[in-house]
Amino acid sequence: MRRSLWSLSWVISHLLVFHFSSTILAIRKDTSFLERRICRNTVQGRLLLSDDNGHVCDAFSLDPQTRCCPQNGEKFSCYGCNLLSQCCNSYEYCVSCCLNPRRTQKDEVLKVKVAKPTTAGTYGSVFDFCTGRCRHNSESVVHENAYLSEFHHCFSLPANSSGVSSKSLEAGLTGINVIVGRQGESCDSVCRSIGQSCVPNKLALLNQCEIMQKYLSCKGSCLASIGPDQPAEVVDDAPRHLNPGACLYTQRQSVLSCEGSHQHTRRLCPCA
Repeated sequence: MRRSLWSLSWVISHLLVFHFSSTILAIRKDTSFLERRICRNTVQGRLLLSDDNGHVCDAFSLDPQTRCCPQNGEKFSCYGCNLLSQCCNSYEYCVSCCLNPRRTQKDEVLKVKVAKPTTAGTYGSVFDFCTGRCRHNSESVVHENAYLSEFHHCFSLPANSSGVSSKSLEAGLTGINVIVGRQGESCDSVCRSIGQSCVPNKLALLNQCEIMQKYLSCKGSCLASIGPDQPAEVVDDAPRHLNPGACLYTQRQSVLSCEGSHQHTRRLCPCA
């Protein structure tokens, strides 16, 4: 009898051990740790952050473990950005907008040098490019101490990265007097006033933001438009919907004309 009880006790104890061990194994299997991705994010702003997923959030919403913003907001938001000039009035939204693969091509930005010296390295990732490029760069300032406009966080490729530098553009203007006209004046009239003629085949060279920003203030940024009075700058007292202070370049080369004019713009003219 005593032996039967001992045998029964031994069987029960082993069954319990087997039961709990299998439960523990199951628990350990089912709750295996998932690898969490740690986000990189901007640290420049006092109120907002942008992570490398393209989300923007405030510092209090940031996940303390992953350093990522909540994913319930808009991804690659371009809030406060001018998509034509690719410039924004906020650093964090500039980074977010820049991270959109439809706007920034990875294979292009990874070739861009971090600094001007030939020995400088290139950007290691799109996030590195966006965070670096969206900071105040030399192309968003005038006279080295004033911004061209409130949209001074720009993520466009540097002017010389497209293979056409401003120096090569200016080389095509050798022998040309580039003159800024008066409000509402055509290039024919501008050039005639100094005893010269407008050179129509040079208008396309002036129809570049890099060139216009050398002769005009462009404090309202550089915007694509369509009009025979372009390239030109909108005068400061123009109606608000015409973007006062902005430089305008035409997207249709066929409409470039020496005769064109507009009552609210000052033309940039090639005279010889």
